[in-house]
Amino acid sequence: MPGAPHAGSSSHALSVSLRWEGGQAGAGRLATAGLGEASVGAPTTLGGSGQGTSPEELLLASAAGCYAITLAGILERMRLPVAGIELRSEADVEAGPPLHLASILHRPLLRLGPGGDAARARRAALLAEEHCMISRAVRGNVLVRVEAEIVTG
Repeated sequence: MPGAPHAGSSSHALSVSLRWEGGQAGAGRLATAGLGEASVGAPTTLGGSGQGTSPEELLLASAAGCYAITLAGILERMRLPVAGIELRSEADVEAGPPLHLASILHRPLLRLGPGGDAARARRAALLAEEHCMISRAVRGNVLVRVEAEIVTG
């Protein structure tokens, strides 16, 4: 059956709903289990209403969240003492036509605890991009880069 998981594998089904009114300059309400409801619309710079978040922001937020979760897991498995992770992610959208997400840049700041190894932490930051599900999903179409800053102390 198409879409059915293979024997022995597990799957994780996701679902969102969206109600939209108007044309491109309209607005919508997006609902997810974890986020609740949020306003969504195209930015005014792209001919939209500017109401709520844009699909581009949501994609960047998904990439950042996935990267951070993946990084935290890798750091944990590497048993690196991490006092904190801060992340700033940026996207470059090319106007086109067609509109195109050209690149994502993740800038993690890793604050290592006593005994932290900066070289291993930097390797973890790069591995997280390789293993993040969203990074893998856009690979070949969007350039995803990491510029990590490591603070030991």
